[in-house]
Amino acid sequence: MKGKLKEFFELNPTQNTNRHKDFINYIDTASVENGVLTNIEFLSCNFPSRAQRIVKYDDILYSTVRPNLRHYYHYRKNYDHLVASTGFVLIRNKNAENYSTRFLFYYLSSNSVVKHLSNIAELSQSTFPSFSPKDLGKIDLPELTIEKQTKIASILSAYDDLIENNNKRIKILEQIAENLYKEWFVRFRFPGHETAEFENGIPKEWNRDKIHTYYNTCSGGTPNRGNEEYFENGVYPWVKTGEIKDCVIIDTEEYITQEAVKKSSAKILPSKSLAMAMYGVNIGLLAYLDAGFTCNQACCVFVDKRNFSSINYLYQYLKSIREYLLSISFGAAQQNISQEIIRKIKIIMPSNEIITAFEKQIDNIYGEIRILLVKNKNLTVQRDLLLPRLMSGKLEVER
Repeated sequence: MKGKLKEFFELNPTQNTNRHKDFINYIDTASVENGVLTNIEFLSCNFPSRAQRIVKYDDILYSTVRPNLRHYYHYRKNYDHLVASTGFVLIRNKNAENYSTRFLFYYLSSNSVVKHLSNIAELSQSTFPSFSPKDLGKIDLPELTIEKQTKIASILSAYDDLIENNNKRIKILEQIAENLYKEWFVRFRFPGHETAEFENGIPKEWNRDKIHTYYNTCSGGTPNRGNEEYFENGVYPWVKTGEIKDCVIIDTEEYITQEAVKKSSAKILPSKSLAMAMYGVNIGLLAYLDAGFTCNQACCVFVDKRNFSSINYLYQYLKSIREYLLSISFGAAQQNISQEIIRKIKIIMPSNEIITAFEKQIDNIYGEIRILLVKNKNLTVQRDLLLPRLMSGKLEVER
């Protein structure tokens, strides 16, 4: 079938506004990335004003802001009272016999379409680069039979199934790491706990002191975006707070050049750094960074002062006190927390022996996570390379 997207799909269907009063399962734009749903928020009251779009099975959610960030998702689960943010365009199939929603999702996630929408967004007059539902509706769809669309979607879905399985394994490994932290440092069942003597609620050999006693902190910077040479053919991964999501970051959306590092506040970070978002909706979220990464000024980066690593412990500790971090943040328009405040936060620091033992176990867990993330990255690249070849006929689809 050939035609415009709006001919086969409804965009933000009318009479589709949230009327639930008791509870909703809410999807915000930050909750999806590259087709993966990372978070659903159960809300029983105080629904956000943007929580308006009722989501049904087979709907596509596509963020209208900064399309290059790839906040899109094809919903194929079964949550009650599922509602999405108005930051998405909700795309609903008019007739599945005419066009495949799954195929459309892959087409809209292709590099060519994302680039097209990004170009439109950059020319917009809004506060943030964005496109309108009308822009999406004007996109020409590939002229393929429904049978071929279905077959292509089936081939590409096999890659997504592998990625989803890897993501499930990552979640399990992350939970194992968190459980070990709680066992050792919340329940105090660490190696040798049977003979440990306690004072003021912690073992005698442990200390309670300010974070800056154990860690150096710094932030980064944003090179002048008016100078394309700072970003074109960049060699250093450049982390923005939107990418910090309690995760290991192995790749970034943008890279910056050596010249950009020289002429901005961005700095090359050492291996085993830990970053925390200081501003906006991601405030308090964390990410592991490997050697050679850089970041923007909204990140607080922690590096060990001592000659051994305790970053895994710090990650779990900061995660465990997140509600406190949010309570001491400030700002009317946008919440933020300063490096000065972070450096003065008290941290319970176990003995060197216990920390070293904990780090060794957690390093093994996060080593497995890194392997899975690399596999997912390779699977994503292979899948995205397949789509244009399958559509063009360069790679035959079995009938």
